[in-house]
Parts: sequence; C-alpha cells; structure tokens
Amino acid sequence: MAGQGAGMEKAAGKALAARLLSFNGLFAIRKPKGPTSAAVLNRLRETLLAEAGIPKPSRRKRSHMLKIGHGGILDSTAAGVLVVGVGKGTKMLSGMLAGSKKYTAVGELGKATDTFDSSGKVTEEKPYDQITKEDLENVLQKFTGNIMQVPPLYSALKKGGQRLSTLVKKGELVEAKPARPVVVYNLTLENFKPPLFTIDVECGGGFYVRSLVNDIGRELSSCATVQELTRTKQGPFTLEEHALSEDKWTIGEIGQSLERCMLLLQEEPSRKKLKTELSEEHSV
Repeated sequence: MAGQGAGMEKAAGKALAARLLSFNGLFAIRKPKGPTSAAVLNRLRETLLAEAGIPKPSRRKRSHMLKIGHGGILDSTAAGVLVVGVGKGTKMLSGMLAGSKKYTAVGELGKATDTFDSSGKVTEEKPYDQITKEDLENVLQKFTGNIMQVPPLYSALKKGGQRLSTLVKKGELVEAKPARPVVVYNLTLENFKPPLFTIDVECGGGFYVRSLVNDIGRELSSCATVQELTRTKQGPFTLEEHALSEDKWTIGEIGQSLERCMLLLQEEPSRKKLKTELSEEHSV
C-alpha cells in the first residue's frame, strides 16, 4: 500500500510539472513595494518550480526550464500590476510595453530628490504654502495629451549596455536623455492636502510618473517628488480584478488566470488583430 501511495504521489507530481511547463500566455500578479520587478519574477518562478517538484535550475538553464518574463518594470518603491508572460506568451510582452497603463501617485510638494521619489537623497527644498488646489489643477492640464518628457537619470534606460541608474550609482557622470514624445490620456487630481497630493494618470508606453511629478513641482515654481506609486492597470489587466497576490501564486490559480486573461485579450478591440502562436496553445 505504501508503495502504491508513493507511486500515485509521484504521478501527481509529474502531472503538475507537465501542466506548469505547458503554460503559454499572459497573466498579472500583484507586485509589492520593496523588491525589484526582477526579484519578484524570480520568486514567482521558484515558487512554481517548487510546487511542481522541479529542482531549482542553475542560472544558465533557468530560462530554458520555465520561460517567463514581465511586460514593464515597476520601480522597487512602487507596487501594483505586473503583467507576466509565460512560455510563448513572452512574445506578447512587447505589446504590454507599448500599451496604456494607469497609475495612482502620491506626490509631496516642496521637496526634490535625485531619484524623483522617496528612495533618493533630498537635493532641494522650496516653499509650497502659496500653491492652491486650483493652481495644481491648472498645471495638470499642461501635462495632458501629447507632451515631451525627459526621463529620470535613475531609470532602466541604457547607455553603452548599462542602465543609467547603475552608472549614476557608480559615480559616473551621466547626461540626461533628451526629451521624448509621450502621451497622457487622462490626468486628474484626486486629493490635495499640502504638502501631499494624489493624482491618477493614464498614459502610454515609455512614460515616467516620477518625471511627471518632478515637472509638476517645477511648473508650480516649487518642487515635488513621488512618495507612493501604484500601477492600477496595464492593458486590460486591473489590480483589483486580475492581479494575483503572492498567496495565489500556485499552478492551479495561475492556470485559471491564464484562461481568463487570454480570453480578455481576445475580447479587447485594440488587440483583435494581434496574431500570436498561442491561438491553439493557451488552453491549460
């Protein structure tokens, strides 16, 4: 009987592993504030491999064992929706990078940092008492639509194959990237309790909320930095409806989420013409 039980357990383990390695598609997870997006992705991979009873692979073989990636970095200080591609779904992630995103940001007036958020060193402090809610709402209108934006130095953009943030941390002299066109579909003020203010932003790809808040502060003849940042939506995936918290990072939960998310992508008008290799393989 003991041998039979062990055999059934082994067969169940093989079935779990086979199911995990057959996954193809996109789903969303909830990134917590603190770790980097890469660290969260590694934790997700290790959790799934452990459940399937697959030994942790070496770094060289990791990508071949379970191909997984994300559709747009979230700062370590930020939380929210992180779209994940698994298997052949990783080929669809470029569409997520270019697609629309929604954020809720809490900014602080009167203070600037070198990173444009609370993780950096304070570089400037200015009065903010003169700023009214009406002033701020008027300024937000200037940052709506097609605008030009200078990306922050502390970013994932690269120079000579290395991230700008890495070069800055090494003490190297790095020039800011030139301003580039970005789009803001919607920008609203949700709360104003000086020095703090809360904004909701819907934007296109390549947009930095940290730069936006910094620019808002300067436009108000003061300065501002991001205190909290949450991505509430990416593409059709929302934080409340689709992003799996860590306690749901299981093969069963992710299998169900893949089915729902792939159906959602098929229904989204802007992606109906998207052809992928997943048409016959996304069932899990």
